Amino acid sequence: MKTLYIDCNMGAAGDMLMSALLELHSDAEGFLSRLNALGIPNVTVTKTQSVKCGITGTHTDVSVDGLHEDVHMHGHHHHHHTGMHEIEHIIEHFDIPEKVRADIKAVYHLIAEAESRAHGCEIDQIHFHEVGQMDAVTDITGVCMLIHELGVDKIIASPVRVGSGQVKCAHGILPVPAPATVYILKDIPIYSGSIRDEMCTPTGAALLAHFADEFGDMPVMRVSKIGYGMGTKDFDTANCIRVMIGETENEDNRVLELKCNIDDMTAEEIGYASEQLVKSGAIDVFTVPIGMKKNRPGTLLSCICKISDKDAVISAVFRYTSTIGIRQNICERYVLDRTESVVNTKYGDVRVKCSEGYGVKRTKTEYDDVAKISEKLGVSVSEARRLIGEETKKNAQ
Repeated sequence: MKTLYIDCNMGAAGDMLMSALLELHSDAEGFLSRLNALGIPNVTVTKTQSVKCGITGTHTDVSVDGLHEDVHMHGHHHHHHTGMHEIEHIIEHFDIPEKVRADIKAVYHLIAEAESRAHGCEIDQIHFHEVGQMDAVTDITGVCMLIHELGVDKIIASPVRVGSGQVKCAHGILPVPAPATVYILKDIPIYSGSIRDEMCTPTGAALLAHFADEFGDMPVMRVSKIGYGMGTKDFDTANCIRVMIGETENEDNRVLELKCNIDDMTAEEIGYASEQLVKSGAIDVFTVPIGMKKNRPGTLLSCICKISDKDAVISAVFRYTSTIGIRQNICERYVLDRTESVVNTKYGDVRVKCSEGYGVKRTKTEYDDVAKISEKLGVSVSEARRLIGEETKKNAQ
């Protein structure tokens, strides 16, 4: 599975993320030409090499009317107050895939919603300050285009360093992380770290919140390319976002085995619980008779499920059984590729399952269909299978 890992150890900002992803792109110069040709009003994007704490990476420089991004962000030059409608109007004219246009709008909507919550007004009344400048439109558009063109299957980001202290913005002096940033990062793992500065901007937060499938440690992956996106400020730690692209194991091959020992449920109750576990997302449920403490006969309930269904299945085990504890193992699973087709016979339609892989090919008729034909003809299941097999051969000839 082609996976992108984003290391947010020094926070996140739109320009840093675009710079890092640009280093992963096979044609960075060609990409910048296309970005500049979109027609973002008065914007020119260039890239330069930047070194932080001995690490070499890329810094993208966005100039609007010949003025640089840091002047717009921290100086007193024309503060355009751009609303959501103006932003959408600009984006509408870009020559980009519809998926990318939808991503840009979604990122802006996250920022607008956060600003409206932070300042207690409707989304329509939000006028972006730093965020609404054309440099931010460029950063967000660039990141959305790059992620689309890199064509990854999954995006994982580290917990996000947000910084501490205070930050000066159009509203005045605000605590770090800024109220809008905190709102965007709700339910995402964040921490302040030791640096007293704004480490994560609302733009960086919204891009991570929109694109990251999950937040956590770097998974086991074979890294094929690494990119460093450099910030403008200097700290004791290298001020950069690091991104890595590579192959991770397909999660379909990994399953969880959830187990519990039960000694106070009837057979009927365990049967009902097993049915409910399958409905809640379990791939397989089975029981094994065991001997427990005090010489009591008991039941070992085993439940196999996908990692993504873990929470739902665990909740169901506690809901439908009497257990007070569950054990978990992560297992590698090897499965044959399975397809199903319907064969028309003179006895009726029969579903046929075909399993293939590892140099093996197997076919099997669906039991329920065979049983119906067996009952209809008044013959055994094995005889019905034989008759269906003969009929299938005739049809194939």
